[in-house]
Amino acid sequence: MRAALYLVALVAGTVWYGSKVLLAAWFGRRERRRDANERATRGWGRLLLRAAGVPVTAQGLEHLRRGEAQIIAANHQSWFDILAIFSALPLEVRFVAKKELFAIPFFGSVLHALGHVRLDRSNRRAAIEAYGVAARYIRDERLSVLVFPEGTRSRTGLMQPFKSGSFVLAIESGAPVVPVYVAGTFGILPKGSLRVRPRPVTVAVGAPIPTTGLTVDDRDRLRDRTREAVANLRAASVDAARDAA
Repeated sequence: MRAALYLVALVAGTVWYGSKVLLAAWFGRRERRRDANERATRGWGRLLLRAAGVPVTAQGLEHLRRGEAQIIAANHQSWFDILAIFSALPLEVRFVAKKELFAIPFFGSVLHALGHVRLDRSNRRAAIEAYGVAARYIRDERLSVLVFPEGTRSRTGLMQPFKSGSFVLAIESGAPVVPVYVAGTFGILPKGSLRVRPRPVTVAVGAPIPTTGLTVDDRDRLRDRTREAVANLRAASVDAARDAA
């Protein structure tokens, strides 16, 4: 029953909120488009979470700066990480998405209208160019951009090594990196399964890590510092308590 409700909400909510985004893109003024996009993204995330029976709480929101450029670096255990972040953070959050998502009919058009950044991971040169364009876009438009430095979802619930690409983006944009740990999402919707297993989720936000004065040569040091910050947030979470039990 829960899985059926979630799937209905996923389809209906994507069409409803996606249509609002496209209408705002076609007919709205710039300021209204951004407000509409933020409301639609948060509404979509909260709808799906309610349908799945997943409550979300947030900690450390005082570390976020609305209207300023920032790179939100989060762990990645589940599709529900994205829903939790969209619903909990009081920001218009963009993310760097693989190009295949933009090829999905309707959904890809909505991603484009929302201003998410397309990344071609199969082509290193295209990826580097995309990061350069994204860095200027983040700096000029003062955007909050979500990245998952692990690169892919964890299969065990434990944090994986961080990759350096996201930190090149942060350094080139001059935006601080905000560490985030999303706890409780692992196992809600296992890969390849349609069964939803509801459980509480917490989004914990840490203090921003400045990038002022850093060069691309500092990317690995910034990567390691960020991973340590995310790991510290994890150590205080229900995930760490679960592993210790």
